[in-house]
Amino acid sequence: MLFRRRREGAGQRARAAAVTGFVVLDRRLPLAEAGRALLRKAFPDHWSYLLGELALYSFVVLVLTGSYLALFFDPGMAQSVYHGSYVPLRGLPMSQAYLSTLDLSFQVRGGLLIRQMHHWAALVFVAAAAVHMLRVFFTGAFRRPREANWLVGMTLFLLALFEGFCGYSLPDDLLSGTGMRTANTIVLSIPVVGTYASSLVWRGPFPGHVILPRLYIVHVLFVPGLLIALITAHLVLVVYLKHTHWAERGRTNRNAVGQPMFPQFVTKSTGLFLMLFGLLAVGGALAQVNPVWNYGPYRADQVATDAQPDWYVGFLEGALRVMPPWETVLWGHTWMWNVLIPAVILPGVLFTALYLYPFLEKWVTVDSAEHHFSDRPRNRPTRTALGVAGIVFYAVLLVAGGNDVVAYSFRVSINTLTWIFRVGVVLGPVAAFMVTKRVCLALQDHDRKTLAEGEESGEVEQSAEGGLSEGHRPLSARRGYRLMVREVPLPLPAGEDPVSRRQRLRTALSGWYYRDRVELPVTPEQRREIEERTAAPAEPE
Repeated sequence: MLFRRRREGAGQRARAAAVTGFVVLDRRLPLAEAGRALLRKAFPDHWSYLLGELALYSFVVLVLTGSYLALFFDPGMAQSVYHGSYVPLRGLPMSQAYLSTLDLSFQVRGGLLIRQMHHWAALVFVAAAAVHMLRVFFTGAFRRPREANWLVGMTLFLLALFEGFCGYSLPDDLLSGTGMRTANTIVLSIPVVGTYASSLVWRGPFPGHVILPRLYIVHVLFVPGLLIALITAHLVLVVYLKHTHWAERGRTNRNAVGQPMFPQFVTKSTGLFLMLFGLLAVGGALAQVNPVWNYGPYRADQVATDAQPDWYVGFLEGALRVMPPWETVLWGHTWMWNVLIPAVILPGVLFTALYLYPFLEKWVTVDSAEHHFSDRPRNRPTRTALGVAGIVFYAVLLVAGGNDVVAYSFRVSINTLTWIFRVGVVLGPVAAFMVTKRVCLALQDHDRKTLAEGEESGEVEQSAEGGLSEGHRPLSARRGYRLMVREVPLPLPAGEDPVSRRQRLRTALSGWYYRDRVELPVTPEQRREIEERTAAPAEPE
């Protein structure tokens, strides 16, 4: 009994010492205050803000499954004869990379499950990141003070595309080898420096003997390190800058409203991670993806039929297929426009425009204030139409990347189909832009009628004279607030005095962006309240 009391006393003294040590540490470093502030941080409660978390958690699954696969994968390109358990490929010469992929799939316990989970997680990662970027674009969440986070997000997306291509190429099967041959052709198409770049990366003529070990190091070390660093920076900026939110009662452009991190957000986020992990596990177990044993080992003199890359690089394949076979010889150099334009210039122009878009819109609007309200896409018809036009442009190229499969499935001439895609990639985005803009304006007009007349009650009223009309009931305060509170800048006025070409261009673009709009029926008092709600935070002195 005496020994037990001594032990209890020692335990109490140890706990007291730990508390004292934490208090002393807290005095030196205000950990408790920072921890409490973080646990009480407001997180958004709308479902659309979970898209970024899907990307984050699929990346976590990628790291976990990739670490397991790295224990068994050999990226060597030395040739050996296969004598494994998959009978149809026995006796064929193949690289160590392809052989170890087969062993992972058929001999390592759980190898095929983990490999397919890894592949599905990669597809979900890129898809979630893309949809998250679209959410940020359509709601205007890239505006000040979040321009830097937009740049970080775009860089993350590009690295995700590159990381996916590296992982897709590592098995060295006939399908991935065909993609590697395409990548080599793209590098060679760069004028003047293309041959030097190809020799540097492949260390000699294609296919070389070092490309897969180099891609392996890039895939498991360099790019994941950059992704982790940028994801950390992205999350730090999100916490520091706060999130945007939809217009609701109690929310203004100067506060952040949402659920506290603990316990509400942590519980919801943990549930989302477990659901995603479970779905990826089910997909890895039941849904076959990238069956490399069906393609066979890569040989430079062969090409896989029905060769389709993963969806996130499918638009490059489609651009290559719809581009006319143009080539020019200038100053002793062959300019392969049929590869250079769709695979180098087009992606370069596209992603440069995406990087610069927040600054372009800011320049057109002449708006340097902070914005914490999420735009309803209908209230920014030009921006929304541009985004939909980009999606249609990408979708046409993606389908064009499988023109051979489409032609075979629908018994259509592949030449006819190629011309259809060539026309569609030019006219499709234009038509999508025009239709989307008109739809947005129609939705604005519907909002105006709803504010003026109220919500439809679902009942039909008949007057004494026999006329029929739809019944309406007054709007709820919550919905009325959501419809009225919006940030839509006015187009810049045309200057009377002579102005520079730069200013004329800015005025013309501003009119193109913001001239088409539907004004809402608000009273002067309501307008003053809207201006108060949407007023930017005060600038620190």
